[in-house]
Amino acid sequence: MDWCHYRFHSRWDLDAAPAAVFMALANGDEYPRWWPQVREVRRIDERSGAARFRSLVPYDLRVIVSEARQDPVDGVLEIGFSGDLEGWARWTVLPHGTGTRALFEQEVVARKPLLRRLALPGRPVFRANHALMMRSGRRGLRAHLAARPAGPASPPSGGHTV
Repeated sequence: MDWCHYRFHSRWDLDAAPAAVFMALANGDEYPRWWPQVREVRRIDERSGAARFRSLVPYDLRVIVSEARQDPVDGVLEIGFSGDLEGWARWTVLPHGTGTRALFEQEVVARKPLLRRLALPGRPVFRANHALMMRSGRRGLRAHLAARPAGPASPPSGGHTV
């Protein structure tokens, strides 16, 4: 087993239309406004950006994020990571009841030297840290969506997700 390899899954049930959720998740530039652990996003070009994350564990993760897929018809947003983490993440946005279910999947390998050195003893802490980050992101997105005016939403073109 590669102790530096991680797979994460989350499910966010949200009281907003799928188009509004898709649009919010597709707009990576806005993540720091509603997701506290996404500390910084800097656009590089129309399909990529640099991001810095920090959760409860006191270390920053810096990655280059590249858009791999943005498909509003299928509700799929996928990005690739390089830097402190290497791999991919995907959001799948689906209608669910009167709202939306956003499914998050991520598969990454830790490349940051500190994470690699602490891979075995730190693994439970890193996984708990990620779970905390995801719960906080769900709360932040719920508040962000609730504060936005209702209306037709169309995904941004050429945006990138974080």
